[in-house]
Amino acid sequence: MIEEFNELCTAYAEGRTPQLAELPVQYVDYAIWQRQWLQGERLARELDYWRQRLAGMPMVLDLPLDYPRPAVQTFEGAGCALDLPEVVAAGISALGQRHRVTLFMTLLAVFKVLLFRYTGQTDIVVGAPIAGRDRPEIEHVQGLFLNTLVLRTELSGELRFSELLARVRDTTLGAYAHQDLPFEKLVDEIHQQRDLSRNPLYQVTFNKLIVQPVNPEARQAGLEISANEIGGLNADVQADLSLTVRERNDGIAVIFGYNTALFRHETIERMLVHYRMLLDGLVKEPEGPIGELPLLTDLERQQLLLDWNRTQREYPRETGIDELFEAQALRTPEAVAVETGQTHLSYRELNERANRVAHYLVRHGVGAEVRVGLCVERSVEMIVGVLGILKAGGAYVPLDPDYPATRLSFMLEDTAAPVLLTQEKLRQQLPAYTGRVIALDAQWEEIEQESADNPAIATGGHHLAYVIYTSGSTGRPKGTCIEHRSVVRLVQNTNYIELGSDDVVLQFAPISFDASTLELWGSLLNGAKLAVCPAGVLSLQELGQFIQERGVTTLWLTAALFHQMVDTQIESLRGVRQLLAGGDTLSVPHVRRMLEVIGSGRLINGYGPTENTTFTCCYVMSADTCIAHTVPIGRPISNTRVYMLDRHRQPVPVGVYGELYIAGDGLAREYLNQPQLTAERFVPDPFDATPGARLYRTGDLVRYRTDGNIEFLGRLDNQVKVRGFRIELGEIEAALRQQALVREAVVVVREDEPGDKRLVAYIVADGAAADVVDSLRTQLRSSLPDYMVPSAFVVLETLPLTPNGKVDRKALPAPERESQVGAEYVAPGNGLEQELAAVWQEVLRMEKVGVDDNFFDLGGNSLLVTRVHARIKPLFEREVRVVDLFRYPTIRLLASALSDDGTAHSANQNRIQERA
Repeated sequence: MIEEFNELCTAYAEGRTPQLAELPVQYVDYAIWQRQWLQGERLARELDYWRQRLAGMPMVLDLPLDYPRPAVQTFEGAGCALDLPEVVAAGISALGQRHRVTLFMTLLAVFKVLLFRYTGQTDIVVGAPIAGRDRPEIEHVQGLFLNTLVLRTELSGELRFSELLARVRDTTLGAYAHQDLPFEKLVDEIHQQRDLSRNPLYQVTFNKLIVQPVNPEARQAGLEISANEIGGLNADVQADLSLTVRERNDGIAVIFGYNTALFRHETIERMLVHYRMLLDGLVKEPEGPIGELPLLTDLERQQLLLDWNRTQREYPRETGIDELFEAQALRTPEAVAVETGQTHLSYRELNERANRVAHYLVRHGVGAEVRVGLCVERSVEMIVGVLGILKAGGAYVPLDPDYPATRLSFMLEDTAAPVLLTQEKLRQQLPAYTGRVIALDAQWEEIEQESADNPAIATGGHHLAYVIYTSGSTGRPKGTCIEHRSVVRLVQNTNYIELGSDDVVLQFAPISFDASTLELWGSLLNGAKLAVCPAGVLSLQELGQFIQERGVTTLWLTAALFHQMVDTQIESLRGVRQLLAGGDTLSVPHVRRMLEVIGSGRLINGYGPTENTTFTCCYVMSADTCIAHTVPIGRPISNTRVYMLDRHRQPVPVGVYGELYIAGDGLAREYLNQPQLTAERFVPDPFDATPGARLYRTGDLVRYRTDGNIEFLGRLDNQVKVRGFRIELGEIEAALRQQALVREAVVVVREDEPGDKRLVAYIVADGAAADVVDSLRTQLRSSLPDYMVPSAFVVLETLPLTPNGKVDRKALPAPERESQVGAEYVAPGNGLEQELAAVWQEVLRMEKVGVDDNFFDLGGNSLLVTRVHARIKPLFEREVRVVDLFRYPTIRLLASALSDDGTAHSANQNRIQERA
């Protein structure tokens, strides 16, 4: 009796006796308990398996979407299908059989290759719906149930498809062996952060259906399986993307279902074609690396590599900048070339002054490609100095007077410049220097004795024009060497801008910023007038007033300055014929607002690294341009080619993000004295048979739209742009790590408030937080430009790490602005201090500001200074200068300085006193 009892209960618990009705009634309760106990033990083992299998899995699969993802997931779907040719279907089946895998596994592996090539991610997770076994103790139902398995596979481009098949087989078999755990239970146990915009654990699914032939009787009874039942061409979807494979006696069909809130139909059609291309490639060459499998059709390659790169235009490629300027001076000798303040120079006068400087430089050893330092403010001397250096055959090295002495000293040493041109008032700011220093203003009487004739020096397109320094990832600046032809290609017979004798071009960028290349030579090589802004920092109002007074028709603004001008001085931009903006991502609302007032003018989004001479791509907009959720960077400019490539330098399809590579006449020659870095960033061009043809790797992530315009997503590395300045975060981190108090350091760009990009340093340090922060600010300002000094410092006990041991940048906390101040908070006292504090709090987005808090230590910068200036200027009778805000960086100092001599407006003072 006992043996019979045990045998019957064990049979039931193990599923060998599926019906309780077959057991004697006295055994039922015990049998159910035993079966539940065994099932619970098995599910616990399965949960342990899945926890280990999914540990450290990626939170999302970054599919390239057509539309911004809704905050809450939607489920409206559509789809498209493709019948595989018999030869392809047979070839794929045979491939699976050779490697002892099922058709399901083979097609799943190809699907994962497609996802890898579309996203660049090497950790791919796919959901696979299955029909499971009987689970009455869990579901309270008999028979089959539906569950979803989470299939995770590690891929890399070097992996061969046969190796991938083995991984997919092991993953799939392991998942099948542990399929009883309900997906809902798995989600609860994994504790992945929930996101209402997408599925937990996976965003794509793969499903294979075997559809048996149906007989006429079944078809007449309405039992034939429809398209909706095999994957849904117009049905609800439970994932972003799904691939359903239908296998029946007449062949194989693949069906892509997709969420219509995320994808366009044409995008999924392309994806279906690319899946077919991968299948074709594997049938022909099954052992190739998955990163090199053919993805594009011949027509796509033709479009991406050739058709959208037909930018060739005739221009004086072999002629130097100086010779082109001399030719322009001959054509329009009396036309105004430069105006600044009350000074106006005609093309003839400018040419003669530059000639005298050139002859003077030649007498002091300057010749072909000799590098000459140029440390000047915006002025006539700057224009004359640049031209004079080029006319002497030399290359100018722009040095910003505001740079720390250590940085200037490095640049002079790195370039081995034997001569430095400057202005007398800047001599005291220069570092120790063994070469010859020439003050263009103080020594003009001596220079003026030189000949006014053009020097007989032959400079060609291949000669060096300038060396400009940008932030370097190695911890030191890198000098980018630009040749004459690169500059000429930017401004002569180009396709993104029109310049002529009727134009007035604003000269606003520092000479050390490559935007000045466009301003200077776009004007002077095309007979336009160059309107040079006064030296120093201008307020937004002063800049707008200058634009209007000088009748500026063409100007270039950084993205941040463009946004501020649209917000506060948009009326001053109405008369501008060509407004170029760039250096960072443009705000859609600001662009739309500008287009409302642009009239017959044009707004141009200009993109390009210094290594390709200011501009690579431009997107030209007019009043009737429709801007969606991003502002494209457009198409390559004349004599420039661009390619979107994956990590294996294979072209990516339209709509898929890849790294932007650049070719053409704009490329720099090299990084000065850094051959290893030059070889790393300037690589052989596989798409050009010309000997020595090169590509520049930008590190920027972009994609083509269907209309041929390019969208910018962001950086692949730690190089960023803040307020138009290109910054290597690694250089700041290296500078931090050199400080004795710092043990670890990470620098990121945060945008916790829309439009407020700022550098934040996270450090692990020895010492009290306030003391460390104050010390670091002081030390960094002695070695880095102001724009590279973080506006916020956060002292942590340890840096957060990912499961792989890398710094988890996404887990770094947002800084509290108040915590950045080392000094003890002191509340504003009199009414003026309160008024100024209110302005600071508004501009800096802070709840309170103390009278001794430093504006720049709180996150202020030169652009925010202009906002403060615009808000406090109406409070005073006399002119409030922008320079005062730099000179007096605390509320106590500023209030005291502005109150001297009764400068505060009496009406405002009365109002302030009443409020106080």
